[in-house]
Amino acid sequence: MTANRLARLLRPRSLAIVGGKAAEEAARQCRALGFAGPIWPVNPKRAEMAGLPCFPDMAALPEAPDAVFIAAPAPATIALAGELTGAGGAICYAADFAEIGPEGQARQTALLEAAQGVPLIGPNCYGMLNLFDRVALWPDQHGCLPIDSGKGVAIVSQSGNLALNLTMQARALPIGYVISVGNCADVTPADLIEALIADERVSAIGLHLEGLGSVARFSEACLAARAAGVPIVALKTGASAKGAALTMSHTSSLAGADALVDALFARYGIARAHDPATFLETLKLLHVAGPLRGRRITSASCSGGEASLTADLAEAAGLETPDFPPATQAALEQVLGQRVHVANPLDYHTYIWGDLAATTACFGAMLGADFEASLLILDFPRADRCLAADWDVTLAAFRTACALPATSGTVRIVVSSLAETMPEAVATALLADGIVPAGGLAEALRAIAAAAGIGEAWARPAANALPEMPSALPGEPALWDEVRSKATLAIAGVPVARGRVLRLAELEDAATVLPAPFPLVLKAAGANLAHKTELGGVALNLASRPALLTAAEGMSGLSDRFLIEEMVGGAVAELIVGVGRDPQFGLFLTLGAGGVFVELLRQTAQVLLPASHTDIAAALAGLPLQKLLAGYRGKPGCDMAALVAAIAAIADWAMAHADRLEEMDVNPLLALPTGAVAVDALIRIREPQA
Repeated sequence: MTANRLARLLRPRSLAIVGGKAAEEAARQCRALGFAGPIWPVNPKRAEMAGLPCFPDMAALPEAPDAVFIAAPAPATIALAGELTGAGGAICYAADFAEIGPEGQARQTALLEAAQGVPLIGPNCYGMLNLFDRVALWPDQHGCLPIDSGKGVAIVSQSGNLALNLTMQARALPIGYVISVGNCADVTPADLIEALIADERVSAIGLHLEGLGSVARFSEACLAARAAGVPIVALKTGASAKGAALTMSHTSSLAGADALVDALFARYGIARAHDPATFLETLKLLHVAGPLRGRRITSASCSGGEASLTADLAEAAGLETPDFPPATQAALEQVLGQRVHVANPLDYHTYIWGDLAATTACFGAMLGADFEASLLILDFPRADRCLAADWDVTLAAFRTACALPATSGTVRIVVSSLAETMPEAVATALLADGIVPAGGLAEALRAIAAAAGIGEAWARPAANALPEMPSALPGEPALWDEVRSKATLAIAGVPVARGRVLRLAELEDAATVLPAPFPLVLKAAGANLAHKTELGGVALNLASRPALLTAAEGMSGLSDRFLIEEMVGGAVAELIVGVGRDPQFGLFLTLGAGGVFVELLRQTAQVLLPASHTDIAAALAGLPLQKLLAGYRGKPGCDMAALVAAIAAIADWAMAHADRLEEMDVNPLLALPTGAVAVDALIRIREPQA
């Protein structure tokens, strides 16, 4: 779907509004917003609607409208979709479609068939606001204002009520679009991303997502947004088990594994917010400043408590508060005097409170330190009970300092500790000056971290779009034992320990050739022995043939076949490399601490497939295990190139069998000073049908 397909629907010059009460409210909202084009209400039972004459049906309209708002019950909506020929698209307000189950899914299929390719947003959605063009195809009041010049953010939400709530924000965020997509029967968030980045007025895009739809399609849209320089922040719900269940009942979306959502967002530089306030503050920061080039911040406040709180919250958000450069330190000490201990975050005390010249000099020095973001913490008193004259002086000093040429290299932010202590009028004025007005200290710091994360992602080469994963073939998967699994991986280029399968009688024969010198490892072999260690089916460091035979006799109750392998020592670390299958994402890679630490530490990272060497190395770098891999406390590090190559060979084999593979565990994969070796593996795969 191209942006051109949605151009008329999103930026209409003529509107048709079909239905009763909800349609009438949409007509009223369009007129109140000042839409300049014709508005044609359609209702065969009414002569007028919101002061406009009604047409009996779509065929009676003067011409095919650019956008149609259909607010009729589900069966009537399907019939009306069949009358959209020539229209630019429609918004389907009605519920009782796929979100209610099979009967509703059948209705949704009929709706798409009736529309015959005319773009549909919804059904089960609230509508669309386009504040640039004063369009309100929206069945309710809202809190947005028109944007007659300049830019604004676009918000795409699967929840209509959440979209409505977000319009009521009082944070001075300029909102250019609000689009509620509901069930996404036709037009998806990915389609809207591509359409919105084609509108040069859109500065950033915010997504509320309950499900992703096609992951491959979504990845294409994310790459297009990056190429266009439009950052994206997502509020993705369905992370908890209960949240995922509610998502299914709400919009019939598949929530997917939340860790894989994080991996997807990290791959394409999508910032993730976990609450509406951080979502809005991140959009605001991106609107003003775009992605940030780093994580170093400074802040100024007249309170030691605020400075300490800022330091704590910044660290929790993954931000840095380094010391001031010597020149900045000296300048601040000169302005603040000996009674103030100059440090970052800065508590400038109240000695200069209300002194315009001194506070301007203080803020100018701080802003000139060339950190990525500089914050002034300023909470305004209640206007209904207090006077704000002194606060106005502080704000004036900061604005004056922001205008100095030496301070242009940092993102300037005025942040209140609480959202309610940043008056909207103050925030609007700051925004006009290119200063970010942030409501809520914790939310502001999380927003800075999110914007820095996008900047870091955009500094790396762009990842490729993900392919559509093939569906798994029918039938129950079979479990291959360790012997077959490792033999298969060895052919694929994965280094494995030298070994040989022998029976007890062969072990008893002194003439039987063993696969390697002592010490050796002995394992009971069989497809039903997935957890050999717990069953007593593994013996390590066997130093002689009698010890080998004794161990085999002790395991004879588990199996009559034994895998004898070299004992690989000197590992820098043990890793698990797993491949799993998710209903939405298809195959994915899990990397983490292996051996006995898999369940104990649960330190893992997910990588979407296909994965490059760069993807794998980046995932390893993000694990706490990386300290061991790199060499910890003077100990040698591992052969990282060999480790990454072994993992890549596992991932490549998985992708080559993507229609059959259900899961695979290589545990442990030993990271060695030279090389890497897989010493255990299991594969669960669907066998080819005869």
